[in-house]
Amino acid sequence: MAFLISFGPECELLQDFTNSPRLLQAALEGLHVESAVGGLHPGPVPTASKLRGTVLYDAVYLAATDRLQKEVGRKAMVLITDGVDQGSRLKKEAAIESAQKSDAIIYGIYYVDHAAYFGMGGFGMGASDAALKQMSDDTGGRLLRVDRKHTLNDIFTQIQEEMRSQYAIGFTSTNPTKDGSFRRLELKTHDKNQKVQARKGYYAMPADKS
Repeated sequence: MAFLISFGPECELLQDFTNSPRLLQAALEGLHVESAVGGLHPGPVPTASKLRGTVLYDAVYLAATDRLQKEVGRKAMVLITDGVDQGSRLKKEAAIESAQKSDAIIYGIYYVDHAAYFGMGGFGMGASDAALKQMSDDTGGRLLRVDRKHTLNDIFTQIQEEMRSQYAIGFTSTNPTKDGSFRRLELKTHDKNQKVQARKGYYAMPADKS
């Protein structure tokens, strides 16, 4: 099952949950670049008080809280972006928290058109993968970069392979209090040459709010 959200000046749900490749393909073909002036159909996250460009953090929050939080099973959010956020009502920390509370892994795909930013006498837009890397690392995913050696097809194949080879590790906390606080976790292996890819913690939510 998958859904598709576009995020520019506004967030827009292009396709709700479906297992139809045909519907998902049609939604992808409907993607278009929006200018910073704003779209004709305002999205559900208000951004009018700020200059709108790419509301990345609002999009992550919306996907996590409105679409993924009540779903069960393995959940992944794939973000294809240049890492720039301009005009989000919410902060990066709120986006990360929403993904963690919905038990969703974020795979950040860093995709930058350098010609659009720096070519033809243009100015840099502050493109950076730092925020995207933090969102990915903190939720147990990772950052992947599109370049001459790694195409989008290669990256999606890699993500599919990782999603098919995950391990589930459980434990019982010594702190039984469900106060909604964030509990940090760190997983290590005896082999120092191995790298653990796991979420950085979880929120101890009450049963009726988990």
